[in-house]
Amino acid sequence: MTSKHVRSLLDSDPQHASELGSITRLTADTFALLNRMSIKRLVLEPGSIREPHWHANADELGYCISGSALVSILDNGSVFSSFTIDAGQMFTIESGSLHHIENIGDTTAEFIIAFSHEQPEDFPLRSAFGTMTDAVLGNTFGLDAAAFAPMALNTTSADIVSRSGPAVIPDTAGFGNPHKFDIESMAAPIRHSYASVKTSRSQFWPALKHLSMYSLTIAEDGMREPHWHPITAEMGYVHTGHARMSILDPDGSVDTYLLKPGDVYFIPRAYPHQIEVIGDEDIHFLIFFDQPTPGDIGYRASISAFSRPVIAAMLGVELDSLPEFPFTPSDPLLVPRTNPVDPVEYDVP
Repeated sequence: MTSKHVRSLLDSDPQHASELGSITRLTADTFALLNRMSIKRLVLEPGSIREPHWHANADELGYCISGSALVSILDNGSVFSSFTIDAGQMFTIESGSLHHIENIGDTTAEFIIAFSHEQPEDFPLRSAFGTMTDAVLGNTFGLDAAAFAPMALNTTSADIVSRSGPAVIPDTAGFGNPHKFDIESMAAPIRHSYASVKTSRSQFWPALKHLSMYSLTIAEDGMREPHWHPITAEMGYVHTGHARMSILDPDGSVDTYLLKPGDVYFIPRAYPHQIEVIGDEDIHFLIFFDQPTPGDIGYRASISAFSRPVIAAMLGVELDSLPEFPFTPSDPLLVPRTNPVDPVEYDVP
């Protein structure tokens, strides 16, 4: 079943694919609904490097699925950072900051990376060098122009390059860094037997300015409460498991679709939606937001905000037929499933 709200990141055509790794993107070109957000899957084989580059119009927020990498960032004012990233850890990079990602391990490294623009613009450092003449480069570095003659400089992007020799890892690379956040080691702010959520937002990670992410795990007997996000769009990546999602569009149509590993969904700002497990496997979603602190309004608090006569009139029932809704001053975000799963009318992927 197809949906305008969903695309597969794993099945999309890669921007780069070689023995060094791959880069696969979903932008507004391939996922028209995207607005203020896009997503990329980066795979680096051992010894491979995502070449030094920067993004002209987007912040970057990355999550390491597997492997080990070195991330180096040159920020405004010549402020430099270099740190290691392992599975379950995150990094953030501001628009315009020069950075690289380098596989320093013996296994494949995989990253899911969100951007704060639907069409990120990349500038490789290699291309920036290729823009200038040998004489200009020589003047810049105080060298003879002939020093640059052996270099095959042009304005194309290599995307992923191969390292010669062992990785050079600074002695301080294992220390904490403002650009780095170990989300999976944090105590989950919300945890139940049926679901939990860990949050990288500005409350816990002050470096975030335009993006945030929730690491959401839901078991078979749990459910994400129906809700919407004021002034906040949502873009989710399905890491593991199968789920069903329903979303209400402004024209009154309801889009219900199944999600499988590798799928990406996009929810525009303030569209009501819900997530539930389909099958007996826990789901793990990486849910990105276009705000450093996502807004959230759930159905339970919505009902508690109005009098029973108002709710009865809205739902078109007599007052004495209205259920005894629990008073909810603060939405729980996650709820247990107490009723059977609604029938799935199409094959689970």
